[in-house]
Amino acid sequence: MEQTPTQTRLPRALLLAAPLASAILFSAGGGADAATLTIATVNNPDMLIMQKLSPAFTKETGINLNWVVLDENTLRQRVTTDIATKSGTFDIVTIGTFETPQWAKNGWLDPIGDLGASYDMNDIFPSVRAGLSYKGTLYAVPFYAESSMTYYRKDLFQAAGLTMPAQPNYDDIAKFADKLNDPAKGVYGICLRGLPGWGENMAFLTTLVNTFGGAWFNMQWEPQLTSAPWEKAISFYVDLMKRDGPPNATSNGFTENLALFSTGKCGMWIDATVAAGYLYDPSKSKVAADVGVAPAPVAVTPHGAHWLWSWALAIPSTSRQEADAKKFLTWATSKSYIDLVGTTDGWVSAPPGTRESTYKNPDYLKAAPFAPLVEQSILTADPEHPTLPQVPYTGVQFVGIPEFQGIGTTVGQDIAAALAGRTSVSQALADAQASTKRSMTEAGYLQ
Repeated sequence: MEQTPTQTRLPRALLLAAPLASAILFSAGGGADAATLTIATVNNPDMLIMQKLSPAFTKETGINLNWVVLDENTLRQRVTTDIATKSGTFDIVTIGTFETPQWAKNGWLDPIGDLGASYDMNDIFPSVRAGLSYKGTLYAVPFYAESSMTYYRKDLFQAAGLTMPAQPNYDDIAKFADKLNDPAKGVYGICLRGLPGWGENMAFLTTLVNTFGGAWFNMQWEPQLTSAPWEKAISFYVDLMKRDGPPNATSNGFTENLALFSTGKCGMWIDATVAAGYLYDPSKSKVAADVGVAPAPVAVTPHGAHWLWSWALAIPSTSRQEADAKKFLTWATSKSYIDLVGTTDGWVSAPPGTRESTYKNPDYLKAAPFAPLVEQSILTADPEHPTLPQVPYTGVQFVGIPEFQGIGTTVGQDIAAALAGRTSVSQALADAQASTKRSMTEAGYLQ
């Protein structure tokens, strides 16, 4: 990736932010004299299972755990601010493939090092390890990894006489959504992210723009948000959601759409592959018997149509309990932990996307019919070549520069305004272009 003038600079908006989000804090185990690790994580289902099972770690090691559990947007803001200002609140943080190499470059993370022969580091998919490394050194270990794909209701498709293609395109998706949409019965043709955020609505929308042939920047770092592919992609999205999406869609991110689909309110949903374990679990999903999966749709190009992401555990350089923190990282991302989830919560709930051995495990493959598509999607996502035109950045559903956190969230707000009907798509993209150009000029990318 081309080096940028401000590769190590934290977005100014995050340095100024001091979010006072509500958090869930509790201790797994007791003992005032025992070591206690404070862990920041996201409120996704797989992390909630990790918290539920963590007393086993405390029993084994005597190390207590305090959990700070936040929604995605708040987690990112709070952890970024804490680690950049060296506040030292957290011993372990949940971060992703966007943050890890940048924070490692800044010296904000401890390298992972050797976790022992039984951990089997080579079992982790190479592309997942690469996304969590900087200059060949691993700085975070993946709790789960994901791509994106299409979920659909097989029963509704059958009733409507529809067949999902082996590789759907977005024209197919629009036609299917029109036929499935039945608000009178509480079923919407399609559910897509509308909640503003660089990792919320813009994660999906960046893949949409990619496959429509667009990109965030050209090779001179000039923003491309008023280009024809952006206009076509965002117009398609807004029109589709207004016709066939649920009400108040700008409040719906990954978690909200997961709840909508699992309770039978969505005919289709395009989102993270990690949701499959939840949707196929009859103890959690009302539609478990009727879920089908297909690859993420394409438009004019397959480039960047499906993403690659990992939620991973890392140790801030400010932690004073590195040895104990590494014990938890080893426990929570090991083969043994995956086996523990499989035997206690069912194999369909095992953390996906990280280890080759998971996709060779007959128990997992039997419980998770979606597993081959997830593996294929993860292995074929290409962060090094995310767009049809040549670009100076890496990252499929994000741009791998520090400024993207602020830029992506601002653009997400502009597009949410168009989705809510407060402005037109053209005006939203004009506003997004202007703010992005201003940010890139201030950061030194543009003169």
